[in-house]
Amino acid sequence: MGRAFVYVILGGGVAAGYAALEFTRKGVSPGELCIISEEPVAPYERPALSKGFLLPESPARLPSFHTCVGANEERLTPKWYKEHGIELVLGTRVKSVDVRRKKLLTATGETISYKILLIATGARALKLEEFGVDGLEAENVCYLRDLADANGLVNVMQSCSSGNAVVIGGGYIGMECAASLAINKINVTLVFPEVHCMARLFTPKIANYYEEYYQAKGVKFVKGTVLTSFEFDSSGKVMAVNLRDGSQLPADLVVVGIGIRPNTSLFEGQLTLEKGGIKVNGKMQTSNDSVYAVGDVAAFPVKLFGETRRLEHVDSARKSAKHAVAAIMEPKKSGEFDYLPFFYSRVFGLSWQFYGDNVGEAVHFGDYLSGTFGAYWISKGHLVGSFLEGGTKEEYEAIAKATSLKPPVEDLAELGQQGLNFALTISKKPQPALPIDVSHSTSGLVLEKPMYAWYAAAGVVLAASIAGFAYWYGRRRRRW
Repeated sequence: MGRAFVYVILGGGVAAGYAALEFTRKGVSPGELCIISEEPVAPYERPALSKGFLLPESPARLPSFHTCVGANEERLTPKWYKEHGIELVLGTRVKSVDVRRKKLLTATGETISYKILLIATGARALKLEEFGVDGLEAENVCYLRDLADANGLVNVMQSCSSGNAVVIGGGYIGMECAASLAINKINVTLVFPEVHCMARLFTPKIANYYEEYYQAKGVKFVKGTVLTSFEFDSSGKVMAVNLRDGSQLPADLVVVGIGIRPNTSLFEGQLTLEKGGIKVNGKMQTSNDSVYAVGDVAAFPVKLFGETRRLEHVDSARKSAKHAVAAIMEPKKSGEFDYLPFFYSRVFGLSWQFYGDNVGEAVHFGDYLSGTFGAYWISKGHLVGSFLEGGTKEEYEAIAKATSLKPPVEDLAELGQQGLNFALTISKKPQPALPIDVSHSTSGLVLEKPMYAWYAAAGVVLAASIAGFAYWYGRRRRRW
């Protein structure tokens, strides 16, 4: 028993929804496209799970956050897919993929063949068991990666109102879940091994601001240590968390956010892997010309920095999916993916945006007391990254434009004094982008030619649109 499609999207997360919408815009015919997903629901905006879904009042629920509402596009309900002749194969696990023969085998024994495969398998949450800690079966130990996880977390939250929650991990999921738990009037302790929260992105000074803000909301921090074991009651529920520093924390709920791992196992030995993901070129095409990869699972060339990166953020998933479909449907018209790395988060009443890369020396600016502050990162004499909390639409657009231009910076002290004025000035006086230094890169997927002025102009427009939308969207949809 088997079915055949022209295009198959493997994975049902954010990227799948945006790819489906782009396929319809590029003229895919009814019956040509299929989406295979392990989840039992149509693609949805995953960021809602750690934000609006966990709110105590008027929480977000499907179908309100199906893709592609996160980018102010159409809301793709199951009815939408049916009307467009797109086959949704939900609640289905793919057991194996043969990229040479262009066939997939599901766990139920069905064979699905394709002409073009788009891999959007995303990533899975790392489990404590992978670090030698038992507790997978305890009902009050929660992860947050998909809708089932979110429903489970909400159920436990409702059963421990005013109780104690321990959040393991100080990254995106840990910080956003801690905020949501605190809003639900649960006592929260955040535990992580680093010296400060969001260690992969924040400087110590920036992290200190957020930690103090969280503490004012009742969140406690235990830094520089890790979970070693649990204490269980007679019913098998966790009642306490034991840490490496010898301390013990009472726990009615444990939320684990210790990172993710790209879902590449189906393609090991068949496609080229790099940086933990599937290596693709500027058209999101893998080492097999009939297979493309997007989102968290894809390691793609970032033209601005001349090296291959794998980015774990919804913005990258949305835009890489759309670009891949354009490359598939209109190969002669589509260029290479030119993406400005962009990250953002909204917790409590805070909202920050980051563009570029946090390498080199950080230069802080702004007024931390007023809540409007940021930082620039300078590497090899040029601006390569910008962070801003509490900015206006114009200010977010400015740091995005400035970062895309990579202007030279000679005096770091003066840069700190100028603060946002530096980005505002640079953004109003675009200049040709400089050739990219690729001498330090070992990747085969690097930009070999310099970016000329028209590339820079296109980057400026793209960066401005990203920043402007992110600001507007954050104001209109705070709860997501």
